[in-house]
Parts: sequence; structure tokens; C-alpha cells
Amino acid sequence: MVEWITEPLRYGFALRGLLAGVLAAVACAALSGFVVWRGMSFIGDAIAHSILPGVVVAFVIGVSLFIGALVAASLTALGIGILTRHKSIREDTAIGVMFTGLFALGIALLSRLASYSDVTHILFGNILGVSRSDVIVLLLIAICVVVVIIAFYKELLVTSFDPGHSVAIGLSPELVRYGLLFLIAITVVAGFQSVGVVLVLALLITPAATASLLVNRLTSVLIVSVVVGVLSAVVGFYASYYLDVASGASIVLVLSVLFLFAYVGSRVRHRRVA
Repeated sequence: MVEWITEPLRYGFALRGLLAGVLAAVACAALSGFVVWRGMSFIGDAIAHSILPGVVVAFVIGVSLFIGALVAASLTALGIGILTRHKSIREDTAIGVMFTGLFALGIALLSRLASYSDVTHILFGNILGVSRSDVIVLLLIAICVVVVIIAFYKELLVTSFDPGHSVAIGLSPELVRYGLLFLIAITVVAGFQSVGVVLVLALLITPAATASLLVNRLTSVLIVSVVVGVLSAVVGFYASYYLDVASGASIVLVLSVLFLFAYVGSRVRHRRVA
């Protein structure tokens, strides 16, 4: 049993992949409670696709793709916040507008390149190909996300459930919302180029969706979300190693199975109560 656990960890690339998956799970799952409870599930997908023009421009001018993606993601978050500030446009509508517009711009720019194999590689990510610097970036992002959530938990809680009361006690729901948008943006960018878009999006949504079926309080949802995310990353990593399947897809499938178990369990529990 011990050898079964330690065998994949003998390889440096596999160990870095496992660490990257766990750190991405911590960062994304910690945010997933707010993403799901605020009805922002589509925003991770929007940011992930909206960074394309930033990646292409960074590739053309020869600067870090991470910087290009981060600038594009920040502009996307800012644009969504501005468009929905006065409630004249629904958030899902603003996300759709920013998503399609910037993604189309990225495709147009990409079509002008003679060769874009390097760009497509970074967009799809490879959890078993992450470097030491990728792991360090993910570690810093995970620490940042956890620290911010702990430090501003009350503000995030109040503005998520009662914006009117938050204004009455001197808080700014818009400022908190912008902060959450930018935190999601940097998390998506950090995880996106390392572990891939599908895994990042799944970790931003499924852990909280699963936790919400098991517990009711937001604090409990956040804790269970992180546990579900980390468990899925570890189990999915080992499954991918021994079954010889893609790591990102394996982790997402474990997430989906845990969600199905939670859903079936919640239905059975409700029927017993009824």
C-alpha cells in the first residue's frame, strides 16, 4: 500500500503535478463558495476565454504570457464590474458580452499569426508538465486567496447575502465585488496556464455545488469545498497515473462523481425526512 502511494512521487514531474493540482484545488475551491452562492458560475469560463487576446499580444511582443493573461483577465473583471454597477445590465449578460467580444478578438489576433503552437499549448495547460516556478506561483496564489478570505470573510458574507445592510453599516458592496472579481481573475490565470481551463472551471464550481448539498452554513461550505477539491485532486492524480489517462480529466471526473454521490445522498435524506 505504501509503495502504491509513493511510486508516482519518485518522479519529479509527477510530484510537481500533484502539488499543482492540490494548490489549484485549494485556491479555486476556497473561492467556489462565493462564486456559486453569488451566481457567478459563468465568470470563470468568461475570464478563461477572455484572456486569449492578452496571451496573443504578449506572445507577439515577447513578454511573459502570464502578464498578458493577467492584464486581460483584470480588464475583463473591471469591465464586468462597470457594466453591472448600476444594475441596468444583468451580470450574466455583461459576462456574456465581455466573454464573446474578447474571445473573438483573441481569435482574430491569433489568426494573424503564422504559427501559434506555443500559444495553444499554454492555453490548454498540462498538469504533468508544470515547472517549479508554476508551483511557486500557485502556492502564492493559494496563500493569497486563503488569507484574503479569512481577513475579509465578514465583508464577503454580508455583501453576498444582504447588500442593503452592508451599505447601512458602512461597507461598499461594489468594492468588495471588484476585489472578489480580481481575486477570481488572478486565480484563473495562475491555474489556467498550468493545469488547463476545464480543471480550473470545474474547481471553481463543482466543490461548492457538492458542499451545498451536504451543509448549509457558508463557513461549512467553504471548508467542505476545499476538502472536496483537494480529495479530488489527489484521487484523480493517482487514478490518472495507474489508469494512464489525462490528469486534468481524471480530477474533473472524480469531482463529478463526488457531486453525484452528494446529490443522490441529499435526495435520499430529503425523502426520509418527508
